[in-house]
Amino acid sequence: MLQTFYKYQGAGNDFVLIDNRLKVFSKNDTKLISKICDRRFGVGADGLILLEDTDQADFKMVYFNSDGRESTMCGNGGRCIVAFAKFLKIIKSETVFVAVDGMHKASIKNDIVSLGMIDVNQIRQQDDYMFLDTGSPHHVVFVDDVEQIDVKKQGSAIRYSDLYISQGGSNINFVTQINSDTFKVRTYERGVEDETLACGTGVTAVAIAAHKSNLTTTQQVQLKVKGGDLSVSFDENENIYTNIYLNGPAVQVFKGEFLCEH
Repeated sequence: MLQTFYKYQGAGNDFVLIDNRLKVFSKNDTKLISKICDRRFGVGADGLILLEDTDQADFKMVYFNSDGRESTMCGNGGRCIVAFAKFLKIIKSETVFVAVDGMHKASIKNDIVSLGMIDVNQIRQQDDYMFLDTGSPHHVVFVDDVEQIDVKKQGSAIRYSDLYISQGGSNINFVTQINSDTFKVRTYERGVEDETLACGTGVTAVAIAAHKSNLTTTQQVQLKVKGGDLSVSFDENENIYTNIYLNGPAVQVFKGEFLCEH
C-alpha cells in the first residue's frame, strides 16, 4: 500500500507527518515507523507524527521517535503539526489540540508558530545540572563553550547513567550563555540517540532553567540552535512557570509517498 506523507521541519528538527484521520496507518508497526525515519533506507526524520481526529479538540497529535516507539511531547513537532493542520484546512490561525501531555494552545502566522507548553512547577536544581519536565524530561548543563562538547558521547553517557536509567532516560541539553537573554543550545535526544539540530521541549527547559538559576531575568529568552533560532516566553510566580510559549518557524519541505512494506 502506498501512504502519502508530508515532510516538515522546525529549526532543522525534521518530521514525517501523516493525515491519519481515517486511521489507515498502523500505530503499532514499530519497524515500519523506524524504517520510514531512517535516513538511508527510508524518508529520513527525527520523528513521525500522526494527525488524528478527537472529540476533545481540533485534532490529536501522536508522536513517535525515530526508533519507532511512541514518545513524550515534542515541541518542534507540535509546531509542525499546527502548520500541517492549517495546510489541511482543519484550522485557520489559532487552535487547541491534544497531545500525550494534555491540551496545547497554538497560533500560526505565515510560517511562525507559537505553541503553548505545559506549566512547570518542579525543577531539580543540583550543583552541576538542572532537571525539569517540559512535556519531555530534560537534563540541563551550563558549560563554558558548547561548541567544544562531544554531544553524542557525553549526552549518551548521562542519558544512560544511574541518574535516569530507572525512568527510561532523559534528553540532555548543553548550554552556553551568549548575553543577558540569549543562549546557545545543543541537545542529545533520547529515541533519536544522537544530537538533533533543534529540540523544542529542550530549549523550553533551557529558558526556564536559565531564569530559575538567575542567569537571566528576562521572561522572553532567545535560543540559538544548530538549525536556527527559537524563542521561549513565560510568566513566573513563586517558582511556578505558566503561559509558556515556544516560538519559531515550521515549514513544509515536500510531499511524497512510501510503500508500506518492511
